[in-house]
Amino acid sequence: MSGIEIVRGDITKQDVDAIVNAANETLLGGGGVDGAIHRAAGPELLAECRTLGGCRTGEAKITRGYRLPARYVIHTVGPVWQGGAAGEVDLLASCHRFSLNLAREHGCETVAFPAISCGVYGYPLRAAAEVSLSTVWDDLERHGKPGLVRWVMFDEAVYRTWIDVHRLLKS
Repeated sequence: MSGIEIVRGDITKQDVDAIVNAANETLLGGGGVDGAIHRAAGPELLAECRTLGGCRTGEAKITRGYRLPARYVIHTVGPVWQGGAAGEVDLLASCHRFSLNLAREHGCETVAFPAISCGVYGYPLRAAAEVSLSTVWDDLERHGKPGLVRWVMFDEAVYRTWIDVHRLLKS
């Protein structure tokens, strides 16, 4: 059976096959988790990202992990929260499905996600946790792989929200 974990920590330190980057459409780095991943991976990541031509919201692209413990970085562009009536739910769910599909295509058994769109993109934590967890749970039940999906939360409030929503979804 596939598993879901939620931990506090630094996604750039995760010993998994792939980490997911909450990127912007340029894929050329930014703030938050995106900047942390680019700094930890080194300049080779930026060089590869320059060859990808960006990424549309709700989609994902994959690169090597370079100096990260993870073999791959899956870059996905989450939606900017605009009140919930601009397709944000479908776009956030799509980020997770695209990312998991790329992970499977590249033989990844373990994947670590951040809280996509919950930083400067303003997605409400509880709503994001519900979409993210339910989408991944459904995908894992359908496909069985990757074997482990781990959410890695740097912030205590984000971590607590994901834990609470996960408990509710499991019950």
